[in-house]
Amino acid sequence: MAIALTLRKYLADNGVAYDTLSHSHTTSSMTTAQSAHISGKNLAKSVILEDDNGYLMAVIPATEHVKFRKVNHALNRHMGMATESELKPLFSDCELGAIPAVGTAYSMESIVDYKLNDCSDVYIEAGDHEELVHLKGSSFRKLMKHATHAAIC
Repeated sequence: MAIALTLRKYLADNGVAYDTLSHSHTTSSMTTAQSAHISGKNLAKSVILEDDNGYLMAVIPATEHVKFRKVNHALNRHMGMATESELKPLFSDCELGAIPAVGTAYSMESIVDYKLNDCSDVYIEAGDHEELVHLKGSSFRKLMKHATHAAIC
């Protein structure tokens, strides 16, 4: 499938340099990190949450899990997990489970865990289960500058 068109356009529009890293077909973030020979701490995964106010992308390291209590406290909201059936129309150019961790590319509010703030390199899903986008940490932080940053793991 290669890089999702929405993500490719967003990176180009923002002047962000990147490269791609192919790996064997995987179905979990940690398996992806292992297959790509990268640290799970540098693989930013997206978790889509929702409440009555809409959707939110939580961006966390692949080694972690979202703590709903922490997200809800940071945003003063009551978020729950979005269902897979809701995700397809939101990310129509992506395979389920391979949503790029850049919510603004898809006009979605984001919250980013502090653990990603100091990474020198960050990898995100490209939109399929066989390719990652590699960004310099400074480029990732540029893309996430308007997101809320908090301890959510």
